[in-house]
This record gives sequence, C-alpha cells and structure tokens, in this order.
Amino acid sequence: MRFIDEAVVTVKAGDGGNGIASFRREKYVPRGGPDGGDGGKGGDVYVIAEDNTNTLVDYRYTRRHDAMRAENGHSRNCSGKGSDDLFLPVPIGTTVVDTETDEVLGDLIELGQTLLIAKGGDGGLGNTHFKSSTNQAPRKATSGFEGELKVLKFELKVVADVGLIGLPNAGKSTFIRQVSAARPKVADYPFTTLVPNLGVVDIGRHRSFVMADIPGLIEGASEGAGLGIRFLKHVARTRRLLHVVDVKPVDGSDPVNNARVILNELERFSPELSNLPQILVLNKIDQMPEEELDELCTHIVAELDWTGDVFRTSTLMGEGTDAVKYHLMNEIELERERELEDPIFAEAQRTRFERLEVEVRLNTEAQREAYRAARRAAREGVDLNDDDDDFDDEDGVEVIYVP
Repeated sequence: MRFIDEAVVTVKAGDGGNGIASFRREKYVPRGGPDGGDGGKGGDVYVIAEDNTNTLVDYRYTRRHDAMRAENGHSRNCSGKGSDDLFLPVPIGTTVVDTETDEVLGDLIELGQTLLIAKGGDGGLGNTHFKSSTNQAPRKATSGFEGELKVLKFELKVVADVGLIGLPNAGKSTFIRQVSAARPKVADYPFTTLVPNLGVVDIGRHRSFVMADIPGLIEGASEGAGLGIRFLKHVARTRRLLHVVDVKPVDGSDPVNNARVILNELERFSPELSNLPQILVLNKIDQMPEEELDELCTHIVAELDWTGDVFRTSTLMGEGTDAVKYHLMNEIELERERELEDPIFAEAQRTRFERLEVEVRLNTEAQREAYRAARRAAREGVDLNDDDDDFDDEDGVEVIYVP
C-alpha cells in the first residue's frame, strides 16, 4: 500500500428531514386538530483516529463522503428518524484543515479520538408547532435545514518521540534496524529510504518509545532539492532529533560540512524545528583506526561548537546503539513526568508544538506554491530542471509501526 500523507476531501453532512402538515383523523373525532411531526436531524460527519491504518491513500480515490439525509416527519406527532452519523477513519497523527479558511479544525493524536467536521441539519417543524387559539388548523410546516458542506485537507504527520535526521547513507536506516523491529531497506546508494520508517524501541517492561527515520534531507532540501521537504514536516511532532553523522564518508566529504548542511536546512525550513533538542551521533566508527578516531570526533564536536549530548556508534556492528536508546528513553520519561507534574511546563510544551505546527504548515505550503509556479514556468517554455517532483505520490509504501 502506498504511503500518502496528504489528501483533500469533500464532506457533506446529512440534511434535516422536512416537517409535515397533517391532521388527526379518527372515527368519531371530527376536527382532530394538527398532528404533523417534525423532521429528523441529519447525520454529522466525524473523523476518528484508528491504529489499523497508517496512510491516507483511501481518500485519494474516494474524495466525496456524504452522510445520509434524515426522514421527514409523520402524522400522529411522530418525528422522522434521524440519520446515522458518518465516521471517517484516519491514522493517528492526522490534522484536519478547512481549505476555505485555512483554519485548523483539530489534531487527532490519540487512539479513538474523534472530531466533528461537518454538522448535520436540524429537522423542519410540523404544523403542530404553529397551532394557536386563533389558528387552530395551521397548514404551515417548515423544511429541514441543509447539512454543512466542507472541503477539507487531511495532513498526516507520523507520531514519534524521536526523529532520525542526517544526510543519505549516514546510517539512519541501519540504526533503526538495530534498535527496533523495523526493517527498512538498506543499501550503499543515496535515497535508499523514500518514505518515513517507524519503529517501536522497546527498552523493557512498560518502557518504549517510537522512532522515525525521516528521508530526503540533502543540501537545498528546504528549497525543493532531492525529496524536498515532503517528509521533513514529519519531525514536527518529535521530542528529540537524533542527528546521525558519518565520520568517514565514502565520497571523501567533510563530516563537519555534512552536519552543517542538515543544521542549515532545518533552520531554513523552520527555526522552531531547529530549536528542538538534538543529540549528535557520530556513526561508522568501525571504518577508522582507533588511534585516529578520538582526534576526528573531538574535531567534529569542536568545529560544530556542539554543546549537547554526543554518542559514537557503529550501527552496522551494533556498537554504541544501546547507550543511545537508553539515554533517549530516560530523557523522554523525564520530560513526560515533568509535563504531568508542572502545568506551566506542560503549557509551554503545548504552545511550542502549536507554533511548530503552524510554522511547518506555512513553510510547506510556501514551498508547494513555489514548486507549482516553477512547473507553470516550465510549461510556458522557461528553462527549468524538472527532475525533482517533490509531490508526486506515485511511489510509496505504507508506514507501519513495528513492535
């Protein structure tokens, strides 16, 4: 199944049923009076977060979803039956945006969470409501109200505690294979990973966190190079960024410059995102003689002016990866506990992630518009490199949480 992280859908809530004008008719009861019932209420449309789907691909093929219209009223003061509500399942981590107003209607980040996205119309009134001392046989009834019609955008961001970032072939996919049951493709060429890979890192009983391998970061990604920022938005929900750097790149490039490329792209794409806590992982230490390794690692840390945590690993051999995952688990648990105990800190965290969500969304839309403008220029004959179709969703696989 293809990995689709955006979809535009049209939803229509159910219309309300009409009220009716009716009069009581029974043997020996002349002039029984009005008994027209009200129309039923139209069905609402909800989205519900489920864990048995990890992609929005279904909404690329079925773009219109309508709730049923309610029944009209009946005689004998019987109201019409209301129609059932419509529930649209979406993956956990889906944001719903109104395309007309750009308003964020809600963010579904918990299993079973529901969000009302279109309200059904109320039913019309039967003629019983209009009787009075001066109008004892009203023939007036009202029609039901129309349900809401909305064009909405579903945006999926993977829900992970830790996001893996780094240049292609830095060892991110190998790292997530070592610490979790995820099995992403690993090969000795760039862009092996084309979609986010998720893995549950199990530390022990009741201790685990989710890690996401985010592909496509190269120099110029914030401006559309490579896979562009198509998947960079998926690190917007993470608590920590794990920056993996190859200490001995096979192409002979400078690991310091490689690390700066990623840091610069994060800053250009979202200053708020670049301020997330980062951990530096100096990877592939098995590729260097031990006598040179200390000097090189010290040089990298000094040149980057890195003040955060630093780890050395060989993801291929599994060396040093346990220390990283235990450190991450401890940091995440401390942060979760503080959020529960300190309301001020919890509110600051919530506000920060809200700012991050807004910044990421605006920057993603800005790049998309720039891309479309470039495509239009290309069709008009302007010379343009048209190789990086960032938003072509024809290739992809389903993102799967692996326990």
